[in-house]
Amino acid sequence: MAPGWRDGAQVLTVALGILQCCGWLSGQTLRTSVGVNGEGPEQSPMSLERVKRGWVWNQFFVVEEYTGTDPLYVGKIHSDSDEGNGSIKYTISGEGAGTIFIIDEITGDIHATERLDREEKAFYTLRAQARDRQTDAPLEPESEFVIKVQDINDSEPKFLEGPYIGSVAELSPIGSSVMKVMASDADDPTYGSSARIVYSVLDGERFFSVDRQTGLIRTAVADLDRETQDRYELVVKATDMAGQMGGLSGSTTVTIVITDVNDNPPRFPQKMYQFSVSEGAAVETAVGRVIATDADMGDNTDMSYLIKDEEGGELFKVSTDSDTQEAVITIKKPLDFESKRSHNVVVEAVNKHVDPRFVDLGSFRDQTIVRVSVSDVDEAPIFIPASGTIMEVQEDARLGALVGIVTARDPDMDNVPVRFSIDRNTDQEQIFNIDPVTGAITLAKTLDRETAGWHNITVTAMEADNTSMASQTAVSIRILDVNDNPPELATPYEASICEDAKPGQLIHTISVVDRDEPQSGHRFYFTLAPEASNNRHFTLWDIKDNTAGIRTQRSGFNRQEQNIYLLPILVVDSGPPALSSTGTLTIHVCGCDTDGAIQSCNATAYVMSAALSPGALIALLVCILILIVLVLLILTLKRHRKGQRMSEDEEDMRDNVIKYNDEGGGEQDTQAYDMSALRSLYDFPEVKNSDSGPDLRSVPQWIQNRVSGDGGPADFSLFNGYIRKKVEQADADLTVPPYDSFQTYAFEGTSSPALSLSSIRTLSTTSEQDFSYLSDWGPRFRQLAGYYAPAQPEEEGS
Repeated sequence: MAPGWRDGAQVLTVALGILQCCGWLSGQTLRTSVGVNGEGPEQSPMSLERVKRGWVWNQFFVVEEYTGTDPLYVGKIHSDSDEGNGSIKYTISGEGAGTIFIIDEITGDIHATERLDREEKAFYTLRAQARDRQTDAPLEPESEFVIKVQDINDSEPKFLEGPYIGSVAELSPIGSSVMKVMASDADDPTYGSSARIVYSVLDGERFFSVDRQTGLIRTAVADLDRETQDRYELVVKATDMAGQMGGLSGSTTVTIVITDVNDNPPRFPQKMYQFSVSEGAAVETAVGRVIATDADMGDNTDMSYLIKDEEGGELFKVSTDSDTQEAVITIKKPLDFESKRSHNVVVEAVNKHVDPRFVDLGSFRDQTIVRVSVSDVDEAPIFIPASGTIMEVQEDARLGALVGIVTARDPDMDNVPVRFSIDRNTDQEQIFNIDPVTGAITLAKTLDRETAGWHNITVTAMEADNTSMASQTAVSIRILDVNDNPPELATPYEASICEDAKPGQLIHTISVVDRDEPQSGHRFYFTLAPEASNNRHFTLWDIKDNTAGIRTQRSGFNRQEQNIYLLPILVVDSGPPALSSTGTLTIHVCGCDTDGAIQSCNATAYVMSAALSPGALIALLVCILILIVLVLLILTLKRHRKGQRMSEDEEDMRDNVIKYNDEGGGEQDTQAYDMSALRSLYDFPEVKNSDSGPDLRSVPQWIQNRVSGDGGPADFSLFNGYIRKKVEQADADLTVPPYDSFQTYAFEGTSSPALSLSSIRTLSTTSEQDFSYLSDWGPRFRQLAGYYAPAQPEEEGS
């Protein structure tokens, strides 16, 4: 491909150099050496060798932002087969073909019809085609080429991330980094210096600088003071063409905030503050507020306050209000106008967060004096002592005896009369009285330490001229003990001994109680009462620790002779005066086993009965009565069931009478009457299946009067064997109830000499017995007599 220029051909490299210097490009030409129809100029039409062909490619360049009125010439495409006779038609296709770019079909010249902007589109890709004008057949293969938009410096640098805000700590050293700014240029960075940017500070260069290449902003001074100026506004400019003449530029505003460091100590605006407070103000009452100012900000202003002098710290305390950073002075102890009317309190403010880098700047604390004036108020009388009074009095003191004296005074003025009284809510029984003038407490009723050992009363003191000014104090009165109660046995003692107790055996230890409380402690003495001094059974042993032991004096106790011994014991305290009482020890004689364990004694029942309350005894009796009723009820139910079974058996014997008065139709008639009812009455299948003897039924009454043939007693062996067999069968039967039941044993005995009474059998018998007597029995036996009448000869013959 050989480039060509309008108004003359020049070498391509020279043209590109001129374009770079002048900034514009006139045109280019694309050529091809391929002949028409694929035949080269040096080959015959009949040659079969393929002609060398192809587009010789090169780029077209067009300057952006062309402002002329005529279309801008871009370049030229040309085929080697073109002889200049207009037989070849050139066409283009692709991006912008026919709109932005047009081509002369005959000459192949390409022009741009629109103003191009490289920043919007840097190049266009198109395809060129050479065709035969007559046949529209392609003469060359379609080839691709590029039209590149040549850049010019038409875009200024822009700060896309602005405006910028940065910060730097105050008192930072020179060259401390603050922040970085960056501008961008839409021009081509690969072509010329259109996109080479340099930075500079237009406004604020005294305090800050910027790196020309990177845009990094740094401090230019070391004395930036937030308290003087807390922010700076910089104008930073970006210039392309590396800052050369004619370059374009853009600017942005950079705000730099100076952050605080703790470089300022707290300061009180005043060196003295004056406050006033009443002496009657309560503890924790605020006296006043002071504040120390700090030029710093945020946490660097946090401070704490404290009281430096010892006197002020005893009566006052200071705290910090977290919201306002004020020092709040409050009362720590009650103030007294009469003692001191003015107090000077030294308050110190101290920074909480001290930066060690600035310690050399000075002390980060400050002090001020707070003067507190105490104003006088009318106060109630003050008791001496103020914490209360403890008094003592003997419990046997007489009425009107002096218990003690309370004292109070008016703190405002001397010699002001004070009146005293007792709060009767604390002395409802009115045991004590008080003199309203002197405060002397006297006894109004007799005392008993055993009933109440302490009395706590409240005494009121008020000004005589102003009764509203009153105060109270607690008076505790202790009742001192007097030995007025004798000692007593601790419990109603009872003891038990075995009948075989040995002499000298310790059977019990006793102790006593005494309602008195002597200051020297209790000491008791034990001995047997005079009426028991000659006791031969037991002795008393004083153990010397306010207890005593009871020992046996002999052996061989017999509870049949005497099962209880009463032993009177005399107990005496140590006084003064010494008091005594007698108690009785009950000793029970009991039977014991070989190991000495008590088995039984009369004392057991006694202890049980004594231990059971009347209610428990009644409950026990009710339980026993309920058990008796339940037993009787069970027995009654059993007897009722037994009687019911007997009545059922009797009913069977009495009611199971089968009435049979139907002669039927003879032996062949089996449907006239159901014989199973007769057989079931005394049906004993076990007997029928056994080999023990004949089928037995019942024992007739007449057999009891029967005697043997020789006149001796009747032989019941047959009946005894039968009954024994039936008993064995009943015992072996698993279907009978588990209790005894009534058994019926029926036995007819041996056969009767009268043989069978059946009329049927009689007709067939040959017996010679005479039944003529039946005709004498009346009309009721007439039919029976007819059955036994002798047969007539004619009947027999027939």
